[in-house]
Amino acid sequence: MQTQVTEKIKADGIYNRYIKRVLDLVLALIFAVILAPVYLILALAVVIDTGLPVFYRAERGGYRNRPFRIFKFRSMVKNADKIGGGTTALNDSRITKVGNVLRKTKLDEIPQLFNIIKGDMSFIGPRPELLRYTAQYEGEELLIHRVRPGITDYSSIEFINLDEIVGGENADEMYEKYVLKRKNELRVKYAKTVSFTTDFKLLFITIWDVLKKIGRFVFKRKGAS
Repeated sequence: MQTQVTEKIKADGIYNRYIKRVLDLVLALIFAVILAPVYLILALAVVIDTGLPVFYRAERGGYRNRPFRIFKFRSMVKNADKIGGGTTALNDSRITKVGNVLRKTKLDEIPQLFNIIKGDMSFIGPRPELLRYTAQYEGEELLIHRVRPGITDYSSIEFINLDEIVGGENADEMYEKYVLKRKNELRVKYAKTVSFTTDFKLLFITIWDVLKKIGRFVFKRKGAS
């Protein structure tokens, strides 16, 4: 049974409740306009590769424990969630050719700008989690509901190569056994420390880590060719 958390934390402050939302909305609108040509190119690539739909829309646990449907470029075969588990395994057979590039470069995440504009998400915040896991939150984990889910946070930085951690078999079991608890600890950490300074730091660490990940992916492909 979930228990109420009454601790006063930074998630209850003015920055998280008001200022952060304004910054998110303004920046998301600007980036959505700038990236419009990229959206069109990637959408066309997905359609040519495996047809419609372009987007993957699945329910995730949201702000104040309200579920929402996340936007991502579809990187797996159609109905992938009915074929396998909720955690993507290493070299998962459900991932498409275009989807592999999208995931390695994190471009599958950029449609979440629409979620930010809608108010479902923020640029910085705990990564949206499956409802079956958010329903199990208890104690301090309930603090996670006090901040909007985000594109990146402490946990997404630490587990940027999640597929390599969970391995190629029993990905859901490995995730629940070795990753979920630690991820929730880092999500709670974010809820307790959310501030402009924290968000600024996490943003630039994420950009640096993603650039390194893209670089490794590009050089690996060149080396294989």
